[in-house]
Amino acid sequence: MNDLLQKLTAVEHGFKLFEVEAKKIVDHTDVSESKALAVDMIRNEFYQIRCCAVFIFGFIAARDHTVLLLLKDAARSDGSWQVQEIVAKAFDQYCKDNGYEKSLPEINAWLSDKHPNVCRAVTEGLRIWTGRPYFKTHPKMAVDLISRHKASDSEYLRKSVGNSLRDISKKYRELVRMEISNWDLQDQRIAFTYDYVLKRH
Repeated sequence: MNDLLQKLTAVEHGFKLFEVEAKKIVDHTDVSESKALAVDMIRNEFYQIRCCAVFIFGFIAARDHTVLLLLKDAARSDGSWQVQEIVAKAFDQYCKDNGYEKSLPEINAWLSDKHPNVCRAVTEGLRIWTGRPYFKTHPKMAVDLISRHKASDSEYLRKSVGNSLRDISKKYRELVRMEISNWDLQDQRIAFTYDYVLKRH
């Protein structure tokens, strides 16, 4: 394990090694062992090791839904932007393994959370939304879900909302145009998101 930790902490750029090592752990241990190891790793001071832990959570969450609580806690508490990016990837991995339509209750629950990082894990993780199963054939639902946070107090979340809608607009331009045409641009937060949809930043 010490060799693995040294290998992870030596990484200065990128996330691929964290994902590869997480997959090795999941492939060679059962769910409970993987979970226990990740719980230990998520407490580490090095963001690289926490990123690996979050990848593990993502790989096993569909088989142990209690892991979603650990993922959500990481979103709420971890100050590393790198870890936040992996939380988003891990949530998408859960939805992929569990099935996107079947995951709608969890998607809605995360989007309803009071912490913006939990919401962002969904808006960012599922990009490009209309490239995902279920949302491919239900693009309006994707637009509706994402748009819920157009007026968030969190600029971090609003950027994700704007970017996600801009992604969708490349294929469903009219659908996104209809959505943003109803926005109250007198609200500076909404105007900020609107500009991101139109790529004015």
